[in-house]
Amino acid sequence: MNKAQLIDAIAAEANITKADAKKALDGFVKATSDALKQGDRVALVGFGSFSLSERSARTGRNPQTGKPITIKAKKVVKFKPGSELNDSVQ
Repeated sequence: MNKAQLIDAIAAEANITKADAKKALDGFVKATSDALKQGDRVALVGFGSFSLSERSARTGRNPQTGKPITIKAKKVVKFKPGSELNDSVQ
């Protein structure tokens, strides 16, 4: 499912216009991104939670040459599904 299909599904499920569904989805994405940038965790009971995790710097290998390279430390977003979401897809 891509973004346009998700907007269509939200509009149909909530009985709202596609424009309103797009605004709601964009608002959710922005609010979640802003919260994660501040180091907060976003938890939606039953659906799951988004959190920020740090990966430390490490040494890897260039697959073409086999030479070692340094991979910088970075922050990554993690999603942990909630039990209701897990149960609904089983």
